[in-house]
Amino acid sequence: MAAAYLEAGKTSLATFELFVRQLPPRRRFLIVAGLEQALQFLQNLHFDAGQIDFLRAHPAFRHVTPRFFEYLASLRFNGEVWAMPEGTVAFANEPLLRVTAPIVEAQIAETFLLATINFQTMIATKAARVVAAARGRPVIEFGSRRAHGPEAGMLAARAAYLGGCSGTSNVEAGRRFGVPIVGTMAHSFVMAFEDEPEAFEVFLRTFPETATILLDTYDVATAVRALAGKRVPAVRLDSGDLLAQSKQVRRLLDEAGMTQTKIFASGDLNEERIVALLDGGAPIDAFGVGTELSTSADAPVVNGVYKLVAISGGRIKLSPGKETYPGPKQVWRQRDAEGRYVRDRIAGADEQRWQPLLVPVTVAEPLAVARARAAEELKRLPDGDYPVEFSRQLQTERNRLEREIFQRRIDRGGCPE
Repeated sequence: MAAAYLEAGKTSLATFELFVRQLPPRRRFLIVAGLEQALQFLQNLHFDAGQIDFLRAHPAFRHVTPRFFEYLASLRFNGEVWAMPEGTVAFANEPLLRVTAPIVEAQIAETFLLATINFQTMIATKAARVVAAARGRPVIEFGSRRAHGPEAGMLAARAAYLGGCSGTSNVEAGRRFGVPIVGTMAHSFVMAFEDEPEAFEVFLRTFPETATILLDTYDVATAVRALAGKRVPAVRLDSGDLLAQSKQVRRLLDEAGMTQTKIFASGDLNEERIVALLDGGAPIDAFGVGTELSTSADAPVVNGVYKLVAISGGRIKLSPGKETYPGPKQVWRQRDAEGRYVRDRIAGADEQRWQPLLVPVTVAEPLAVARARAAEELKRLPDGDYPVEFSRQLQTERNRLEREIFQRRIDRGGCPE
């Protein structure tokens, strides 16, 4: 497309908006995430010599003029970005991000922007649900091994922390993003020693302040008894009937005078299973959530799209079920006297109303700021379905453009249905 734009002399400014058509199943809101990586991509956008040589040699580009490859060699992003800050609660059809730039620059950015914002928003939203289910107990992101690749695991850890998780088992995410890292032990560690007491002793000696001892390699009750008389920060259950076992372990620990030892649970957990455990009275102090979180297993897709809304005037799409509204837009949020959210209105960028959600951005905020925003916004969100509406002015402009499109088709001999 970039080559064809240049061939046609299309170099004017264009505006694209990234939004989600429909909320994923069982989701009533989204937590915006991924803006930091999106901005970094735009700031570093360029084509190196190797990439240009590859394109030049590809058969699809055999008829493209040399001017296009010269253009790519000097390409840098020169546009502006408006976005909802990370951690903002958002809803269907609301622009999460708006890019205005020369059309080639804005178009080339499409795939990366969608990939990073769709994915991290999906994970942050899932994390918020899991954290809410835990009712104040820490939730640790455990999903790197089941994520869709190493980089996905890294970004899932970041997004999960933004969405409310207390930490991650991914050490590189700690180094790169500052996410608190939390480690336990694997069954393989226990199996590498002659018996559990030896394995436990070595681990406690190595990590006296932070050790979490895994109990279910062989027999849970026997493992707890092997810890009697020791200072053990925490123990972990990873399989079996977590409700029954957590009650048994709590009783055995208390009988041994280990009342300060915490119980950590993991093993195919999600928000529904956590709720069931807590409703059943499970004395669990923290949760590790892996596969279900790092893949958002129950709703593994956020169907974000990136659509042209303006170039030399407003633009609309008329495809059934995929209609769009024209021009740069803003999301205005109404609050009540207590600061709770009442409704959102999607309107033209110049239709001032309540609190504007999209702001100009060049550098992302610290992750901790985004995380705090998400926690605060969720407190302000009312129960039930949240009302989102398009402004009357925006609908009027859309209807006008639709009539213009139909009239042009008639003028050119078409027969609009």
